[in-house]
Amino acid sequence: MPQPPSLSLLDHFSALKDPRQQWRVVYPLPEVLLLVLCATLSGMDDFVEVRMWGDHRLDFLRRFLPYERGLPSHDTLNDVINALDAELFKRCFAQWVERLREAEPDIIAIDGKTARRTHARSRGIEPLHMVSAWASRQRLVLGQEAVADKSNEIKAIPLLLERLELTGALVTIDAIGTQTAVAETIVKRGGDYLLALKANRPATHADVEAFFADPPPGMVETPHVTVDADHGRIETRRHLVCHDVAWLFSDRRYPDEPNFPHLAMIAMVENRIEQAGRTTTERRYYLASAKMDADVLAVAVRAHWGIENRLHWVLDVVFHDDLNRLRTHNGPRNMAVVKHMAMNLVRNPSHKISLKNRRKKANLDPDYLEKLIRQSTSLT
Repeated sequence: MPQPPSLSLLDHFSALKDPRQQWRVVYPLPEVLLLVLCATLSGMDDFVEVRMWGDHRLDFLRRFLPYERGLPSHDTLNDVINALDAELFKRCFAQWVERLREAEPDIIAIDGKTARRTHARSRGIEPLHMVSAWASRQRLVLGQEAVADKSNEIKAIPLLLERLELTGALVTIDAIGTQTAVAETIVKRGGDYLLALKANRPATHADVEAFFADPPPGMVETPHVTVDADHGRIETRRHLVCHDVAWLFSDRRYPDEPNFPHLAMIAMVENRIEQAGRTTTERRYYLASAKMDADVLAVAVRAHWGIENRLHWVLDVVFHDDLNRLRTHNGPRNMAVVKHMAMNLVRNPSHKISLKNRRKKANLDPDYLEKLIRQSTSLT
C-alpha cells in the first residue's frame, strides 16, 4: 500500500472537504493536492504545466497515492482549486507549519503583497492582496490573510496574529500596523512588538522626532552603528534607543495624543547614504514593547527586510507570482497557500544552491523531490 508523504503534509490537510458532489468524484482530493504541490515545487506555474508535469511523473506520484484513474485535466485542476474552502485551507496550512516550526522564539515580520495579475476589473475583481507572517531566522511562512486591497491590511493583521503562536516572539510591522488593537493582540498572545512610526500617528511621531533631534543627556542608550559599502555606495546606519518613555504620557487629552499600550521603548534608525558625490539622510522611528539594546534593534530592523527580500521577491522572481492569472473564486488565495507550502519545503538554508535551482533539481531528481515533501520536522 502506498504511504502518505508525511504526517506534516497530507494528514494536516485531511480536514479539507472536497467541494465536488461525491458521486461525481473521479480524482480524489488528496491526489489533486499532491499533484499541484509537487508540480509547483518542480517549477510549474499554471495548471496546463502541472498536468504536463504529471504526465511525465505519474510513476513518482504513485509512490504515495494510487492515482487509479490517472490524472485530472488542467480544467479539473482549476475547478477544484477554485472551489476549495480558502478559510479552511489556510487553517490547515497553519496547523501543518507548526510541525516545521522550531520552539525557539523568532522575529516574525508581517507584511502585505499584491499579486498584480490576479485582477479581472471588467467584472469588478481587484488584484489579490495577501498579508503574510514570516519567521525571519527560520525563513518560514507561518500564515496568511487575504484582503481586498492594501488599505484593508489594518483589518487583516489582527486576524492573522490570532492564528499564530507568538509566545516569546518579536513581531515587526510597518506603520500601517501601528494600531492599538494590533499591539494589544501581540502582547495578549505572549509576544512583543516593534512597530514603525510614521505620520499616521502625527502627534506621537512629532514628539518622537523632536526627541531624537536633540536627545536630553543620559536618556539615549549607547548607539549602534553599521556600515555597508558596495559598488561605490556607502550606507551608514545609526541605531538609537530610549528606554524612558514616561515623558510621552501626561494628563493631556486631545485627538491622537501620544498613548500606546505596553510601550517600553522608542527608537530611531538613521540611514546616511553616500553615492556619486551626493549624501542623503533618512530617519525612521519605532515603538516597541520590549527594551532592547541598540544592536538588538539593528538585528530586528534588518530581519524585517527579510519578508521583502526572502519572501515577496522570491515569490515574484522564483515562483512567478506576478504572472499568476487565476482571477476568480478562491483560486488566487488557495494557490497563494500552495506557493507558501512550496516555499517552506525548499527553504533549507544549508543547501548551497539557489531556490530557483532547488526547484529545477526537484523537477530533475524525483528522489530529491520525495525528500522535500517527506519533511515533518524543522530544518534549521
